[in-house]
Amino acid sequence: MNLKISALDYIQEVKIGNISAEDFVAKTLEQIHNEDDKLHAFLSVNEKAVDQARDIDKKIKSGEKVGDCFGMPISIKDNLCIKDSKTTCASKMLENFIAPYDATVIRKLKQQDAIFVGKVNMDEFAMGLTTEFSAFGPSKNPWNNDCVPGGSSGGSAVSVSAFECVASLGSDTGGSVRNPASFCSAVGFKPTYGLISRFGLISYANSIEQIGPLTRTVKDTAFMLNMISGIDPNDNTTIDNKNEDYLSGIDSGIEGKKIGIIKEMIGEGIDPAVLSATKDAISKLESLGAICEEISLDMVKYSVAAYYTITATEAGSNLARYDNIRYGYDFPLEGYEFNSYISKARRNFGPEVTRRMIIGGFVPSSGQAGKYFLKALKVKSKLTNEINDAFKRFDLLLSPTVPVLPFKLGEKIDDPVSLFLVDINTVTANLTEKPAISVPFAISNGLPIGIQLMADTLQDKQLLQAAYALEQTVRLPEVPL
Repeated sequence: MNLKISALDYIQEVKIGNISAEDFVAKTLEQIHNEDDKLHAFLSVNEKAVDQARDIDKKIKSGEKVGDCFGMPISIKDNLCIKDSKTTCASKMLENFIAPYDATVIRKLKQQDAIFVGKVNMDEFAMGLTTEFSAFGPSKNPWNNDCVPGGSSGGSAVSVSAFECVASLGSDTGGSVRNPASFCSAVGFKPTYGLISRFGLISYANSIEQIGPLTRTVKDTAFMLNMISGIDPNDNTTIDNKNEDYLSGIDSGIEGKKIGIIKEMIGEGIDPAVLSATKDAISKLESLGAICEEISLDMVKYSVAAYYTITATEAGSNLARYDNIRYGYDFPLEGYEFNSYISKARRNFGPEVTRRMIIGGFVPSSGQAGKYFLKALKVKSKLTNEINDAFKRFDLLLSPTVPVLPFKLGEKIDDPVSLFLVDINTVTANLTEKPAISVPFAISNGLPIGIQLMADTLQDKQLLQAAYALEQTVRLPEVPL
């Protein structure tokens, strides 16, 4: 059985009876068991998935109404709540936490008869860019097991690339869907802020994070967006998208579209192979009728500093609840006064979470907020104005998703500043609430390169059309598992 098919091909094959959901899901679980010892994408596997698929096959045979996913096997980043399942955020602090409810995106996918084959690895509390900060060990890039898969949604990207699921859900705070998508040769999508409900997503930085799909094709991403987008009374930041069909007209092309090439994202520090791939992508888009021109966005150079200041502040607030009383470890309260008890519990956070919580406590503190946090908010505002002005001239903006190729495990883990700069091309979309997508475009020395496209607020459909057009210009090799 071919596990390498797209989500839409899977649905079609099940509909016409060429494959059964049970057989496909069983084969998917077999793939997980065969490959995941070396890749470590999964933190837990749903061993009931085959039984759930069998029930869907029975519904199909009996003529009952079946949801649009038809038993499609999907992996879920382990910061999204699935009722009665572990949700650990790849942290020892939540190692035994059982979610009491479903996230909205999970509820919607259940209604459409999706099957969740397991929870996948991530950087602890989504703080990281390589999945090396998971408390349960790093995931590995399926293209080269010595390299990082990106992060924080590294397990999601690995599971899609290694055919351990058909699609996955991740979360994107500063590129955490697009970064691993680029490093693992998957499609990674960050929607307009508010397009997908965050209810049931364990928060890192509420004001800029979004849930997004990782898939094998742009059409699959559009399909997933159809399943999970829309207004949610449990999340007041959600937007009514009028039941937009993101698959409709996806092959409309980009003739006549104006695309801005962001100068600051293809300059100093970019790997020559990434620059070459970016120039090739521009040429191919121009051959399809797009008009490409360079644009300078001065505030981009301040974006990473502003991003980490804002997100650390929000993370410090969000993680304050982890006091070892409601969540955490089982050790006795006796012998500690309150502050020392919490301090002992929080020593069990990993290094990256600890680093960001310390920054998040310092930055908004008395006498410091004006120096750091308020300045970061001003940068965010100026960057948003600059991007909004850019979209008065251009339909889309383009850059490489990540300026470097996937690097070795352990290579940057002790150099936080170097790691932070990997986000330079992705954080702008989050700070400005714009939709952005990473499209697999090239393989250099056996390592993937993704191209990022960004669109204006709520122009997610136009963005998917452009991404589909770019995707059709390349045929990439399969991952060498």
